[in-house]
Amino acid sequence: MGKVKIGLNAMILGASRIGENTFLDTGVIVGYPSKKSLLKAISTEHELLDEIDRVSMGAKIGSNAIIRAGTIIYENVEIGNNLETGHNVLIREDTKIGSHVKIGTGSIIDGKTVIGNNVNIQSNVYIPLLTEIGDNVFIGPGAVILNDKYPPSNRLVGVKIMSGAVIGGGSVILPGVTIGENSVIGAGAVVTKDVESNSVVIGNPAKFITTRKVFDSKKLAYEKR
Repeated sequence: MGKVKIGLNAMILGASRIGENTFLDTGVIVGYPSKKSLLKAISTEHELLDEIDRVSMGAKIGSNAIIRAGTIIYENVEIGNNLETGHNVLIREDTKIGSHVKIGTGSIIDGKTVIGNNVNIQSNVYIPLLTEIGDNVFIGPGAVILNDKYPPSNRLVGVKIMSGAVIGGGSVILPGVTIGENSVIGAGAVVTKDVESNSVVIGNPAKFITTRKVFDSKKLAYEKR
């Protein structure tokens, strides 16, 4: 853990490993125990912080990370290089995240999730259990992904977001849906069924309006104004 800079009240628990040139801001916790581990810690008569540190399996974070104040990363999380978080981000246990990933303020990744490389997750995004996200995905602020068709039930079904997809702010993706490669989900859309690759959908329920090629040409024209 050479060259790791640690802010006030930040904690590195258990067997956590952190790459060099990483910054942990005020109140950051790395390796926070899952419920099962936490119950073991509180059942003893020893000092609670010592027990939490002892029972934690730790987390693994690559080099050159910037982890801002209030972020909590649970045990059994693996993250590549160049992670950047906003404030008060929560990453639950058994999650795997690639390199060059940004996670905005107030976003929640609720465990047992796989996220690829070069992913940009904006603020206040909710990503539940069993979600799979490919490389080069953009998820706009306030987007919500769901995994329970008949809540609350005992059967959860994950969403798959394939590489290159763009998820607009405030959109909702229902359980079991697959978002195809390079597809675009419009802001505020409610996605109730699979979206084909290279397509753009909007509305509630979301419907096809055009192709990704047209979307990109309009984006280029807009940026040149």
